[in-house]
Amino acid sequence: MHDIVLTTLNARYIHPSIGLRYLHANLHDLRHLAVIQEFVISDQLLDVAEKILAHRPKIIGLGVYIWNGKECEQLVRILKSLAPEVLLVLGGPEVSHFPHRLDFSLADHVICREGEERFHQLCCAYLTGSAGLPRIITASPPDPDNLVMPYALYTDEDVAHRVIYVEASRGCPFSCEFCLSSIDRQVRYFDLDRFLRELATLWERGARNFKFIDRTFNLSMQRVGPILDFFLQREPPFLVHFEVVPEHFPFELREKLAQFPPGTLQLEVGIQTLNADVAESIHRRLDMDKITANLRFLEEETNAHLHVDLIIGLPGESADSFGRNLNRLAGLTKGEIQLGVLKKLSGTTLNRHDAVHGMTYLPYPPYEILANDLIDFNAMQDLKRMARFWDLLYNSGNFSGSVRLLWPDQDVYAGFLRFSKWLYGATLSTLVLITEN
Repeated sequence: MHDIVLTTLNARYIHPSIGLRYLHANLHDLRHLAVIQEFVISDQLLDVAEKILAHRPKIIGLGVYIWNGKECEQLVRILKSLAPEVLLVLGGPEVSHFPHRLDFSLADHVICREGEERFHQLCCAYLTGSAGLPRIITASPPDPDNLVMPYALYTDEDVAHRVIYVEASRGCPFSCEFCLSSIDRQVRYFDLDRFLRELATLWERGARNFKFIDRTFNLSMQRVGPILDFFLQREPPFLVHFEVVPEHFPFELREKLAQFPPGTLQLEVGIQTLNADVAESIHRRLDMDKITANLRFLEEETNAHLHVDLIIGLPGESADSFGRNLNRLAGLTKGEIQLGVLKKLSGTTLNRHDAVHGMTYLPYPPYEILANDLIDFNAMQDLKRMARFWDLLYNSGNFSGSVRLLWPDQDVYAGFLRFSKWLYGATLSTLVLITEN
């Protein structure tokens, strides 16, 4: 039995929740009263509720994200129906910002923003019978030096079979309007020596698949250098994933990235748009000369697997403009090009474009764009289906030769869009099973 159950619904088994582990690690004197229970969104919610309530908890902490929001909304209703006396506390990005577009009114408390310290305070107050805290609790960003790192709470099974999420910093200095990270403009760093010791312990336990969740990993060479050296000093096999700013690759960084052997380094490069006017309108920095030079360096002089992002439906960006972005990017890299669909997340300032650009969004998760003044609903549907088929054929790497036959005239966008429309017309589905002969 445990007084506190920390739980969430992960997108897939391979993705453990670092957030739950932070909450558990920072319960301090209450840690022995708590347990982490993780599920996936495909699990039956009645089975989930049964396993949570089997602990006879006094407090349930539930992590709510865009990928599990609808399921969590239902789970909250089930839990409060079965155990109304249990204190139900919600946290996570999906409830950290208003307006809430899902119904979480049955929850006893909602902790907005980074909840490690405030969740501990709430649990202490409730378990000792102290005066109650307000239902909506807005947490101040904690000092990383005051947080207990969560990495010891990855189990041996996690280390052996799952991606190990780590972070060396929090916050982002940029102000892209579609991104929640832009809300926290101050970048806060964890003590580097302490972080490296935690990495070393994870490595000694057998961890080999690391994903850094830092929003802008390559901001400071003073901090990036020792972390890269940590991995360069170790023998493969391993895989480490970083999210990087496309404009910032100084010589010292290039020198280190070029040393990683094949299959050990993955870089997520957020481009989003190559249209300077669109980028400026959403407060995104865009230096095409640097981006072009850095992508060429990554492509030609490193073994890094690249994952480059473009967004469909940005305010002021037409389908033709998006197509030119795709054509240009496909000429710069042979890596994955993730065609994402714009989402309007509560807490961002993206809604200021709604009236000007006729932005219409799905009213429930994932809050994707449905239409705007330049791309009507039918055209947006075509682009979304194209993104799905692009992932299956182009990004999978299974058709690297044959897929390029779809655009003999080098117009990648037009050629693949024609194929996408044909494929959907033939199958009436984006879930078709495509296999290579």
